[in-house]
Amino acid sequence: MTGLLIVIHAIVSLLLITVVLMQASQGGGLSGTFGGNAASSVLGGQNAGNVLSRITTWLATLFLTLAVLISFLTSQSNEGSSSLVKNAADSRIEVAPSEVEQLDNDAVLQLGDE
Repeated sequence: MTGLLIVIHAIVSLLLITVVLMQASQGGGLSGTFGGNAASSVLGGQNAGNVLSRITTWLATLFLTLAVLISFLTSQSNEGSSSLVKNAADSRIEVAPSEVEQLDNDAVLQLGDE
């Protein structure tokens, strides 16, 4: 099921990219560059911007919803998760304060033939 959602998410992302690029910006956008304002003529001139804006809103909402859904479905549960930090904290050696002095004295680094 997760694989199907990822495929749908990829398709929605490509559609979203396409619709955003079709919108006319200050420079005219790709809608004016390719096809000679084909989006405006197909969608009806003045309403082309409104329709593309609505499509962009719906695709963006679908994109975000799918992203959150995929995130929840693929997240691991807390019971089976293994954190490296938690494992390291659990396996550390407990040292009493009185033993710290002894450890400091034993931890002298010998260099050379002394």
